[in-house]
Amino acid sequence: MSKSFSLPDSLSLRDLQVYLSRAGRVEDGSVRLIQAAGVLAVYTAILYPRGLLDSSPTVLGLRTFALTAPVELDAVVPVRSLLDRLARLTAAVQTEEAPVVVTVPLEVTTVTWAGISPPQGGWALLGETDAALLDAAAQAGIEEVAAVIPTGTGGQIVQRVRSEVWSRPIPGLEIVPAGAAFAAVSLGFLPKDEPVRLFETGLWTRLSTSRGHILVRRKPWSLSR
Repeated sequence: MSKSFSLPDSLSLRDLQVYLSRAGRVEDGSVRLIQAAGVLAVYTAILYPRGLLDSSPTVLGLRTFALTAPVELDAVVPVRSLLDRLARLTAAVQTEEAPVVVTVPLEVTTVTWAGISPPQGGWALLGETDAALLDAAAQAGIEEVAAVIPTGTGGQIVQRVRSEVWSRPIPGLEIVPAGAAFAAVSLGFLPKDEPVRLFETGLWTRLSTSRGHILVRRKPWSLSR
């Protein structure tokens, strides 16, 4: 039997579509859908290690969406497949306020980042930062990557450069890697006149605004490092 979830209206449908479209421009891979307490949590991976020697941080985007009814759901599906379904539903909308049932595509089982689940509780507020600081860090990183990587560069070199750039701590905000700023900008999570709240629990740091959340998992320390 196919899994599905029901959004309250077409506005929520389009909101999910925009979020996944932005994520797909950065990492055209998979999305994780988890239902908890009547809310759909939608995780997308912006950065994550591609091998044992890759030092990239794990940086996830998170948006939550209200559901009309709770469902049993924890699935990892291709972003493109889900976007195709959302596009067909958007085209077929007749009543803006009517609930929209979304059928979940076939799951994938080879997504490494989806095996790392961010905590749902225990977050401690660290403080706030300015969205402009994150935006500047993201733009500087984007310009550096573009300048260092010439057209036609091999995939391994591209990944190494991106890993180096986005793993660096943000000047003035050393607990946050530049990749988190890149994710926040790419997903449209930085309102101009709203501070970004910082939270932490264990190895995880969270950047939150009214538009969404960025979750960063730091690597644990070891005596060999």
